[in-house]
Amino acid sequence: TQGDILVGGREQAIGNPKDAHALGLGMVYQHFTLVPAMTVAENLVLARDDVPAVVDWAKEKKELEAFLARMPFKVPLDAKVSDISAGERQKCEILKQLYLKRRFLILDEPTSVLTPGEADEVLGMLRDMVMRGELTILMITHKFREVMAFADEVTILRRGKLAGRGFVKDLTPDAMARTMIGAEELTIQPARSGETRQVRLELTRVRALDDAGAVAVHDVSLAVRGGEIVGVAGVSGNGQRQLVEVLAGQREAESGEIRVAGDSYHARREQMRRHRMSLLPEEPLKNACVGGMSVADNIAFREFDRAPFASGGWWLNRSAFRDDAERKIARYKIKTRSAETPISALSGGNVQRAVLARELGGDVEVLIAANPCFGLDFAAVAQIHAEIMAARNRGAAVLLVSEDLDELLELSDRLVVMFHGQFVYEARASEADLTEIGRHMAGH
Repeated sequence: TQGDILVGGREQAIGNPKDAHALGLGMVYQHFTLVPAMTVAENLVLARDDVPAVVDWAKEKKELEAFLARMPFKVPLDAKVSDISAGERQKCEILKQLYLKRRFLILDEPTSVLTPGEADEVLGMLRDMVMRGELTILMITHKFREVMAFADEVTILRRGKLAGRGFVKDLTPDAMARTMIGAEELTIQPARSGETRQVRLELTRVRALDDAGAVAVHDVSLAVRGGEIVGVAGVSGNGQRQLVEVLAGQREAESGEIRVAGDSYHARREQMRRHRMSLLPEEPLKNACVGGMSVADNIAFREFDRAPFASGGWWLNRSAFRDDAERKIARYKIKTRSAETPISALSGGNVQRAVLARELGGDVEVLIAANPCFGLDFAAVAQIHAEIMAARNRGAAVLLVSEDLDELLELSDRLVVMFHGQFVYEARASEADLTEIGRHMAGH
């Protein structure tokens, strides 16, 4: 609504993507925009504005091969996008922008679906192009390691405002973190303590289908003990979401058995309540809240039909809702105008804090957390990590599913890698080899 945008030193008005394209600006989104059923060549050609009604594919292929010969990325032109790895798809997204002659690229979390090896390869190749003067890149990321390794300058935003900027060579991750959070104090993560206990959550040959009816979870078996965090790593789309949905009761398992504290488990509400099982899903506003209802109502969802929140099986005590919510708002540092504010009005971090207050506000014996910090600010991430570790130290069995490998290595006691719906690697987190993890995440 205000301010100026300068491109090449001249003020420009960018009203739509077509204007941006005309100025040589390209966007590589966090999630892929390729057509999976088409080949790499078809995706590249069809991205152009001037595709003829009848495509001369022999001519186009020849031009694409000449284009790829000048590029640092090598991708199979005749392969279907659905058949290539996530790393190759990310390369295709970048190649598409370069093929369209974009010379200024905006990369939105470009490594979120890549293995560590793929991330370093892609960013390293782009860095080489920048060094040769062929490209300018604006990278949006929350990963300090990538900033330190590949960026020249960094700009730090806090709540939509400029908080600081500088040359990367003059900064440290700690200095950037302090700038990101400002005066807000970070929650200190408790030290890992306590001993592992008996198996609380056990999966035996669990199989589940995806929405299209294909097998997404292939006969997986896993045991999680009390006082232990088991992390599930993997590139997005390898069955993690369907596994979490089975444990949350949002998807039926086709076969196999799930046991909690030795009892057969089917994710019914009474079972979850009896076994003190809690869930921190990804996209909490979508998957764990009713947006139009108040913060107090959402916090009360687990126990709303029990005393002191209900009486006689029908009467709800609204003052009890409010009193409990206000205590938890203070305890979990939820930033809201009041307990009666619709939860949809809160920021993503504060929505997750509200869900955290509901799910971890009482005794917890089993915790399922799925990408609990995705898209959240630094302070919210620190608080959520601290609460997960505290639950583990109190004896909870924690299954942490995350696409953030740094998060998994920081929190987990044990780590498994999921690829094509199967667990293909397991190690103690303290002994895990990053290269080996990346190799299994890529299916090698």
